[in-house]
Amino acid sequence: MSGGEELLRSRGLRVTRPRLAVLDVLSAGGHLEVDEITRRVRERLDSVSTQAVYDVLGALSRAGLSRRIEPAGSPARYEARAGDNHHHVVCRGCGEIADIDCAVGEKPCLDPNTAHGFEVDEAEVTFWGLCPTCQARRSADD
Repeated sequence: MSGGEELLRSRGLRVTRPRLAVLDVLSAGGHLEVDEITRRVRERLDSVSTQAVYDVLGALSRAGLSRRIEPAGSPARYEARAGDNHHHVVCRGCGEIADIDCAVGEKPCLDPNTAHGFEVDEAEVTFWGLCPTCQARRSADD
């Protein structure tokens, strides 16, 4: 049994070729848009619909095997790193996204003054700036 099969079964999910392929794509790293995930899955399976990939990503996210992030002004992205308390930094120039470990390290790493009766279990922070490539490009333009 492969690691992907064990992972799916451990979360109560059926093992299917599309689920295994999406897990494999996500495990390669990055913060991928659905179109890129679909393209890479099709390289493995030949035929899979974009809707099937959306369905798999939804199931994996609900099971805690992937994480959906939605930086402002950008389509949703998916990553395999889930269940920890990390955040993201997004480049305003090219849209590159990188992970940032939580500064406090404990869930949630931020405590709201009032949670309006909610039991808060996670805080999502997005930092914005320029990646090294865009900084160099900006300096060259000056």
